Amino acid sequence: MTTTSMADDADIAALTFEQALAELERIVAELESGEADLERAVDVYRRGAQLRAHCETKLKAAQMKVESIVLGADGSVRAEKVDLA
Repeated sequence: MTTTSMADDADIAALTFEQALAELERIVAELESGEADLERAVDVYRRGAQLRAHCETKLKAAQMKVESIVLGADGSVRAEKVDLA
């Protein structure tokens, strides 16, 4: 892994789901416009793939948290501890 890709990974890991999704949407718009030269298109596509993976990880973690919420027999809501590590 290159120094640049390690820095990109750290940068992406610090993003919230909403920040990563917003950047991914900008990348999609740029690629769909067809105005980026080939090298730029490849670079932003790579970053987009990393952002997509980050968003998927965040969504899976949120899904596990939601699935850990259990309704008690009396209709009360309690959360079961789920190890997300």
